[in-house]
Amino acid sequence: MVGLAYPEISPIAFSLGPLAIRWYSLAYLFGILLAWLMLWRNNQKYKLGYTNAQMEDLVFYITMGIIIGGRLGYACFYGGIDMWLKPWHLLELWKGGMSFHGGIVGVIVAAWLFARNYKWSFLQTTDLVAIYCPIGIFLGRIANFINDELWGRETDVAWAVRFPAGGYVPRHPSQLYESFCEGFILFVLLNWLWNSKKIRNRYGVVSGLFIMLYGIFRLCLEQFRQPDAQLGFFFGGITMGQILSLPLIIIGIVVLGIAWKNKHN
Repeated sequence: MVGLAYPEISPIAFSLGPLAIRWYSLAYLFGILLAWLMLWRNNQKYKLGYTNAQMEDLVFYITMGIIIGGRLGYACFYGGIDMWLKPWHLLELWKGGMSFHGGIVGVIVAAWLFARNYKWSFLQTTDLVAIYCPIGIFLGRIANFINDELWGRETDVAWAVRFPAGGYVPRHPSQLYESFCEGFILFVLLNWLWNSKKIRNRYGVVSGLFIMLYGIFRLCLEQFRQPDAQLGFFFGGITMGQILSLPLIIIGIVVLGIAWKNKHN
């Protein structure tokens, strides 16, 4: 039979009595903790001037932005009318259903609120956040693979996977494609650039690159991903993910243009 057998890993990592801890939840938890640790390390290494309390607040603001923005984004773009007729479904985070595009809006709002409250540069704040975002993306896509969700389109490539929820037909493991490109590659690239003082002093370069490159990666990788069943394809075979990624590319280019004109010491 063509394709690799799905490993069928349980979506539940472990249980504490009646409480089931899912890999999806752990992906968010470890992503936030790793980002917090790296933020603290970079603050010490580059003498950014944040106090421990400010770093804790920044992590809290961003976490709330991810959860609220991601959930509302899913309801707006993917959830359908049922999410609004039964709004308590918005609180059922353990069932999954988070939108990156909604999450990035939530993170931007959270970064703006933090920067305003602490009188920090908004673009410097978004740069700090951007270098850690790929950690969460990487872990989140791995969790999607474990959950047997968001799989790819049918294919005959040698590394195709037969997902149970996908009908056991060979499909692209698109979750792993996204994990590698949107997570690993972006993390390595953005952190390499962050090590350059010239880049660090041009607030917004890292943010602009992150938004633009994510949009490009997502636009291309959607060609391998099966669109959500409740949405399907739009005109010309375009998916919702591609529609939402086009503005990111444009916004990223605009932010890069602004950042390159404004150098900060």
